[in-house]
Amino acid sequence: MLPGVGVFGTGQTVRVLVPLLQKEGFPVQAVWGRTQEEAESLASELDIPFSTNKTDDVLLHPEVHLVCILTPPPHTRQIAVKALGIGKNVISEQAATLTDACKMVTAARYYPQLMSIMGNSLRFLPAFVQMKRLLGEGYCGNLQVCEARVYGGSLLSQSYGWAWEELMGGGGLHTVGSCIIDLLSHLTGRRAVRVHGMLRTFVHQGGPAGGIRSVTADDYACFQLLMNGGVVCSVTLNFNLPGTDVHEIMLVGSSGRLVARGTELYGQRASMQVEERLLSDGGEAVGPSVRGLNSMVTQLRLSFQTQEDRRSWVRHPVSMAASFEDGLYVQTVVDAIKRSNRTGEWESVEVKIQDVDSNHNHRTLSN
Repeated sequence: MLPGVGVFGTGQTVRVLVPLLQKEGFPVQAVWGRTQEEAESLASELDIPFSTNKTDDVLLHPEVHLVCILTPPPHTRQIAVKALGIGKNVISEQAATLTDACKMVTAARYYPQLMSIMGNSLRFLPAFVQMKRLLGEGYCGNLQVCEARVYGGSLLSQSYGWAWEELMGGGGLHTVGSCIIDLLSHLTGRRAVRVHGMLRTFVHQGGPAGGIRSVTADDYACFQLLMNGGVVCSVTLNFNLPGTDVHEIMLVGSSGRLVARGTELYGQRASMQVEERLLSDGGEAVGPSVRGLNSMVTQLRLSFQTQEDRRSWVRHPVSMAASFEDGLYVQTVVDAIKRSNRTGEWESVEVKIQDVDSNHNHRTLSN
């Protein structure tokens, strides 16, 4: 028996995730939305039996054993920490702030028997699984440089919301850049020690006529990461290109290179005249995040399906997932890039649990 799932959020990713969960045999039992209307509408659309705008109604639902958090970032930490305290397994998106990420790590450490993983599905994309394996087998020789490019249309919602506000976790760096930062660390087995970055907001205002609001979230980000061992990463994110959909990660080494374009993987050793296609998309016209999510849900099923107790899981099928500790590292890098954008200087990356003591969970959960 697979665990019943409670989903927090009503955005586009939820609309993709829920059918994937249902296809793999997970009973999606409950959905939370910011308003009752949003929740009911999604529940009706996706055939979910229970909907609510009260977080506790999902967390305390007797048939919910796995919680997927895809809310606006300011809600993430509170739901994740509380869910773990109640004994639920958790898959979460990135939190809004470094303090939130710290509190999530503390909760995850306190309940090590529970699943607590980040929802970065790119780690599960077959192209990146193969890229990591080939890199480890020496396809590129000694790794020297990583380059990433993500181009697309605006990330802003039609009406004013968290995506417009940098302090609420909006912007390309936080929503897309955090996934790329995590992916580069996962692929290379290295972490950033120093960073340099530039952020820009080219679309300053949005909204329909008469409802103009200013935008503080970045729509352009360019940053460099100096990783331990001397590997250099360069990342460009540009969301001012409607009609464009570029997602490219390139690893360059002393004797070859690997390039993931969308969901396909290419490679070229120094001895070759032209690059070879190592993995095709199989004719599926879906983006890297959706394809990765599909693979991630399959691995989730493998993690739970052999267990007698619906709350129990085995680590191996989801061992490539990002942990809450990885989420804290990513948030630390994001904050350092924002600091660099203000100072114009290279900034160091120091991951530490701050402002959190060992009794934190008891205080938070007993409120």
